[in-house]
Amino acid sequence: MIPPFFLISPLAWLDWLLGLSAAAVSPAGTRDAEQFAVLHAAAFGRGWSAEEFERLLIERNVVADRAMSGARLAGFVISRLAADQAEILSITIAASYRGRGLARKLLDVHMRRLVAYGINAVFLEVDERNVPACRLYAGFGFREVGRRDSYYADAGREAGKEAGTALVLRRDLV
Repeated sequence: MIPPFFLISPLAWLDWLLGLSAAAVSPAGTRDAEQFAVLHAAAFGRGWSAEEFERLLIERNVVADRAMSGARLAGFVISRLAADQAEILSITIAASYRGRGLARKLLDVHMRRLVAYGINAVFLEVDERNVPACRLYAGFGFREVGRRDSYYADAGREAGKEAGTALVLRRDLV
């Protein structure tokens, strides 16, 4: 079912109206490390290298999903599993795909995979100033369980702003 046009962004509405295909979500692997690094660096002040992503993606306790639009990476999410819990390490959407519901789709698929792995709770950290991300996580039922003041000190200094507080969020899956 497609949500009413007023609940989605104008770009998503236009994509639907023109019949453009949505990005396909699938499991990611080491072949995606280079593209992950490029996208991550574009989205965050300090991106992870392709080597860092490759090391993560070969770990047996790491689960990653990617959203592809043709051959182009539109977004990804990566989590580390520990017993019956997971931590989302990063979720990143390419700037040209933001505001179209892709993060919601990607996170939904990823969380369903986590449930299939027997995960009962998911944790993540987010800069409290990242309003779109906070809104996304709230919509998925994440709740604040902790705070790390001045956690994003580097990002704050780079932007000439005060250091940001990391919100530690949790979502129970069962």
